[in-house]
Amino acid sequence: MPTPQTDLQAPTETFQQQFHRRWSSLRDPHVRALAWLLDAPDLLDAHASRWDGRIASIGALSEMDITWLQALDKNPRELYLLINAQPSARLGRYAEKLLTFYLQYTGRLIAHNVQVRNGPNETIGEFDFLVRDEAQSGAVHWEFATKFYLLESHRDQMQADAFVGPNLADSLGAKMNKIMQQQLMLSAHPAAAQYLPQPVTRAQALVKGWLFYGETAERAPVPAALGISAQHCRGFWCEVSALQAGDSDRYLVLPRLEWLAPARAAAGQTLSGAQLREAVQLLFNETLAPVMIAVCDVEDDVALERLRGFLVPDDWRGKAAQRVRHAVVQI
Repeated sequence: MPTPQTDLQAPTETFQQQFHRRWSSLRDPHVRALAWLLDAPDLLDAHASRWDGRIASIGALSEMDITWLQALDKNPRELYLLINAQPSARLGRYAEKLLTFYLQYTGRLIAHNVQVRNGPNETIGEFDFLVRDEAQSGAVHWEFATKFYLLESHRDQMQADAFVGPNLADSLGAKMNKIMQQQLMLSAHPAAAQYLPQPVTRAQALVKGWLFYGETAERAPVPAALGISAQHCRGFWCEVSALQAGDSDRYLVLPRLEWLAPARAAAGQTLSGAQLREAVQLLFNETLAPVMIAVCDVEDDVALERLRGFLVPDDWRGKAAQRVRHAVVQI
């Protein structure tokens, strides 16, 4: 199986295994997703010069935060009320609700989803989050994103636009260009002031997610110039035909709203390699979108994700290469 962590020189413990060890007491799937959102490495390096200080980070969780998450796992009613209000199948919207819940708990939230209009018929943009800065001197604008990009692996030189979304609709380069050049500039628009409860002292992007690597790029270091965190969450991608499943391997197909935290499920929910290929082919018959899977360890009737990856249709690689060739975005 083409994964980043299958040779003897790879880390002895994957991020997933670290997560399961750190959060072994959590059982509720939404609380586990929240724990991942708060505790997972940032996708981008806040100290990289290319971002000019405009990358936000939640930072290390306090012991109070950890105790709060453990208590929330035992009684997640308030979290469910927020998640189930105006339910959405969009992963980004789900992640926004999780972050909103945490910011409300910490008292840092000033406002979220604040639309800026220039007259009754023109929407200029929207502030994802307005949060209190540590000095309590004003509002910080956070543009929030949870992103999943696959590195189109036939590139001679790694670049931001070579990381493309599973549906090929965007790329890491295009997304960060939009955030940096448009969305983080919203508070400077003349129409924004009337919608701001406090002046914005700075604007930053808070970006979480996973990057997925094909077999020809899985060991390639990510150039520091890209501004990607060296600790970012990683996975693999390959065509279904390239998946090398052993007889004892067990898998889960992960629905979109379960893409955040490493999976935890009953062992009876897992699939064999043959069952996985059949399930993925049925999904490809409906849509040609890549399918997220988890490779699991099973112990005491519980399956825990060890690795994750995207299985892509046979023509996805060619389409991704074409998408990258036509990308002209520069950050």
